Amino acid sequence: MKAIAQNEFGDIDVLRSQDLPDPAINFDEVLVEVRAAGVNPADRLVRMGYVKDLMPHHFPLIPGWDVAGVVREVGPAVDGFRPGDEVFGYQRKDHVQHGTYAELVAATERGLAHKPPSLSFAEAGGLALTGLTAVQALRKVGVSAGDTVLVHAAAGGVGHLAVQVARILGASRVIGTASPRNHEFLRGLGVEPVAYGDALIENVAELIGGDGLVDVAFDCVGGAALNDSPALVRDPSRIVSIVDTNVLELGGWYCYAKPVRADLEWLAAHAESGDLKVVVQQTFPLAEAAEAHRLLEGRHVRGKVVLTV
Repeated sequence: MKAIAQNEFGDIDVLRSQDLPDPAINFDEVLVEVRAAGVNPADRLVRMGYVKDLMPHHFPLIPGWDVAGVVREVGPAVDGFRPGDEVFGYQRKDHVQHGTYAELVAATERGLAHKPPSLSFAEAGGLALTGLTAVQALRKVGVSAGDTVLVHAAAGGVGHLAVQVARILGASRVIGTASPRNHEFLRGLGVEPVAYGDALIENVAELIGGDGLVDVAFDCVGGAALNDSPALVRDPSRIVSIVDTNVLELGGWYCYAKPVRADLEWLAAHAESGDLKVVVQQTFPLAEAAEAHRLLEGRHVRGKVVLTV
């Protein structure tokens, strides 16, 4: 099969198209013909070797954890999928080597769900990791009816889904930080936009009125945004970060997406109903994965970047 793989850690130029053996599936795995693979900031961390001490890594290493495609074959212990099924999922395993930037993926059943019929493969390929991150993080801090939720970096891959998930979970107001060029985009998602930067606390207080505080702060940035969050929320235990473990020292929560089939099915149901929209800024052919990484590293992506196979 054709795959994008790397033989060492490093910059974008380590990503190369390679001919690699087709993956074999275990008893409880599904062989998926890939149609789309989401590109995520986590893929850059893998490429650079920043997480090599957290999980075993093996070369040649195929990046990617997001996938959408068609089932070609199922293992004898698989009971939820059949050949021909259209699927999507989050395929993070216990070691890093056989990712989704490839024509074929041996997928775990737990990290797979049926693709919503109304979604394109590109949209489904960008849903799993970011969607799971959003719903699992917001559940950690108990978002429910009547809450006011602040999402840092609300126009990004996780952020643009998090603002929608917050609404689905019952939030009455959703406020999102973004650059001015993305404010109209956020309004289209039902979000009240606010500028980030040195005056963030004052900007949020002015927008909210009253005591100027929110119920929940969802951090997709880390650094200054996270450090400002305790001054923005009524209860620091309702701060959650997906990028900065220092949130634990503030009394909040850290979230790292887990491949949970029930959560994927929840996302699929809300995407099919139209409550949840996956915005794909740009797609690239598989062979141009390096260009997709280059775009992502520019840090100005609205929604998702996806590889098509």
